[in-house]
Amino acid sequence: MANVLQSKRDSSRFQILVEIAAHQPNLRQKEVAEKLGVTPQAISEYIKELVADELVETDGRMRYRITKEGVEWLLESAAELKRYARVVMEEIISHVSVWTAIAEDHLQEGERVSLEMRGGLLYANRKDWIEASGVTISDAACGEDVGVSDLHGLISLEEGKITICRIPRVQMGGSRRSDLAKLAEIIGRGDRMVGALGVEAIVTLKKMGREPDVVFGAKEAAVEAAYHGVSSVIVSVDEQVPNLLNRLESEGLKYELVDLTTA
Repeated sequence: MANVLQSKRDSSRFQILVEIAAHQPNLRQKEVAEKLGVTPQAISEYIKELVADELVETDGRMRYRITKEGVEWLLESAAELKRYARVVMEEIISHVSVWTAIAEDHLQEGERVSLEMRGGLLYANRKDWIEASGVTISDAACGEDVGVSDLHGLISLEEGKITICRIPRVQMGGSRRSDLAKLAEIIGRGDRMVGALGVEAIVTLKKMGREPDVVFGAKEAAVEAAYHGVSSVIVSVDEQVPNLLNRLESEGLKYELVDLTTA
């Protein structure tokens, strides 16, 4: 196991150093405390230790910078974590985990197959191994679900893009001031999941003859879909857009914001 994971103290020091490196010289201890699930007092004590160990320097006015020694310690710890993660993924999880795929051929138990991700679903077939392969744990007919273990390689997956279509709240016109033609054009660009946030959004979609795929939990559905390589269109009443953007930015997901409000 990586040294940084062997104690709460070391893992906390690692995370605090990362925060200092990312936000130096200004560090909001309260925000770091909330991220780590500890008190601001605990963060203050950790920082005092880091300064004493010469991993962090301060000008005495709540301004902090990571030192050359701190950078070296952070890089060494990060490299350990990377090596440990590689061992877990390639030598442990890949051998004991069973992934569910859709068989595209009649497959036999113990057969090494090629694995591909399409439309957010994993497929197993007899194509030449391009990037990833695994071993089937049972026989499966074409179209059936099949378990696959002993994964090798990486499965290519391009992250899905999220298009947010903002419409006005009902007090500002709601569906009556939403550009239906533009929305239809956006939804028509490929096979996308369509979600709705707010009654105004549901009505707007119905006016253009489109039932939303997701109404409840549309925000989380868009995030999960993006991670599985599926793009989506989320029609959202304007008051819910800021919260949605915060969620997407916290996940580091790509998105486009389009205003559908008409004059």
